[in-house]
Amino acid sequence: MLTRSGEPVKRKMTEAPEPKDKLDAATMVVVNGPEDAAFDWHAIDWRRVEDDVRRLRQRIFTASKAGDLARVRNLQKLMLRSRANTLLSVRRVTERNAGRMTAGVDGEVVLSPEAKANLVDRVQRQTEPFTAMPVRRVYIPKRGSSTKRRPLGIPVILDRCHQARVVSALEPEWEARFEPRSYGFRPGRGCHDAIDAIHRTACGVSTKRRWVLDADLAAAFDKIAHDHILAMLGTFPATGMIRAWLKAGVVEHGRLHRTEEGTPQGGVVSPVLLNVALHGMEKAAGVRYHTTGRAAGWAVAGTPVLIRYADDFVVLCHTRQQALEVKARLASWLAPRGLSFNEDKTRVVTLNDGLDFLGFNVRRHGDKLLIKPSKAAVRRIRDRLRTELRSLRGSNARAVIRKLNPIIRGWANYNRGVVSSETFSALDDYMWKLTYKWTLFTHPNKPRAWIIPDTSASSTKPGVTDGCSVTAQAAPTCRSSPGPGSFGTGWFKARRPRTTPPWPPTGPSDDAGPHPQRSPKPT
Repeated sequence: MLTRSGEPVKRKMTEAPEPKDKLDAATMVVVNGPEDAAFDWHAIDWRRVEDDVRRLRQRIFTASKAGDLARVRNLQKLMLRSRANTLLSVRRVTERNAGRMTAGVDGEVVLSPEAKANLVDRVQRQTEPFTAMPVRRVYIPKRGSSTKRRPLGIPVILDRCHQARVVSALEPEWEARFEPRSYGFRPGRGCHDAIDAIHRTACGVSTKRRWVLDADLAAAFDKIAHDHILAMLGTFPATGMIRAWLKAGVVEHGRLHRTEEGTPQGGVVSPVLLNVALHGMEKAAGVRYHTTGRAAGWAVAGTPVLIRYADDFVVLCHTRQQALEVKARLASWLAPRGLSFNEDKTRVVTLNDGLDFLGFNVRRHGDKLLIKPSKAAVRRIRDRLRTELRSLRGSNARAVIRKLNPIIRGWANYNRGVVSSETFSALDDYMWKLTYKWTLFTHPNKPRAWIIPDTSASSTKPGVTDGCSVTAQAAPTCRSSPGPGSFGTGWFKARRPRTTPPWPPTGPSDDAGPHPQRSPKPT
């Protein structure tokens, strides 16, 4: 640009000043980035990592809910490449998984922070074609049987991390598609949700669904067809990795065996694959829901209601004939998937006869439906308490308390939401007898008055005693040491006092409807 005299215009160029807190490239330290420099495992901002993975999972869920398959696949590819997903997967496998101390066929376990950081690099920067390692098969006792054992497949640590990465990409897509009354191995759902669904369907005087198909699948994890799983996954980006894991084989007693069917029970991705394979069971059983109006989400009158937790499920029907028809339809639906009913555990009963499901007994007593801890569950906890206390003979009181407290709290918290007062009282009495025997063995030369002192006049708080005593609220304690929690309701009242809600819940109580909505808070 020229001036009137023909000279070029001289402009003064100004540059915006850089912020004072900016680091140049030579001094910048990246913790979560993909640079080659080693990073400190303890310096990772885990809240930021979890937020990144959660937002990406939400985007996959939203796209799947909208039916945008192309966007779902692009977001899943982004999740599989995400470094935040890799960090969170390694943390899940090496810190939060109960089997983190168990090695696969390569004998490798990752415990130190340096080994975890190295494992992140190995998982994130793997460029060669993926090759799955065979799983190591071990056998664990089967619950409810003293002779049968359940096979468990343990993948190597590297495959477990890859499986956790794949689950983060696969799970949100199918969470948007899964059926409403499937509760096993799903985020935000559990056993108590399934029991609550049964209660809401079968409670009340005028309930119509009083016949139950109590079903169980025979070796679901071991018999499921590979072709069906891969067909259900479709164009999922990591289908090749899942195929490699399914065909990797099993090492048992030092010998490699081929796997033509089933998925290893013990792998991180196995529960998701089972839910994917069993998707559509409600539709096959004839369950129908209202899709519009105020009754949206409620079961259509005259149709059965199927409630499933993993491979265990119940179907609430109107008549015995309907229950038998549902069983026949489901048998033909399961056959192409390589599955079948376990006839020893599958039966058609009425609610008056009762059934056991997820450790609870569901039975109608007249016009009232009561859900209690099952007799088998009570027998198992009694056997476990007896075995633990026998193994602790010779240990001090603090070791006994440290061992028993998690067991008592866990079992009581699992069963506190149902009709459990009589069961807790009986277990309190049984616990008192066990700890009394333990105290007699530990102090053979002490009199009964020393073992069980009269503390009625003392003002000791619950769970703390002055001597070495055995009571229902404070099992064996020594010299003011805190006692293990009781099964009784008094311990729960002291631990978590019940408060009155600000306003009562209202709404209809449909026999198969969703949770009633709360009314607006009164002014």
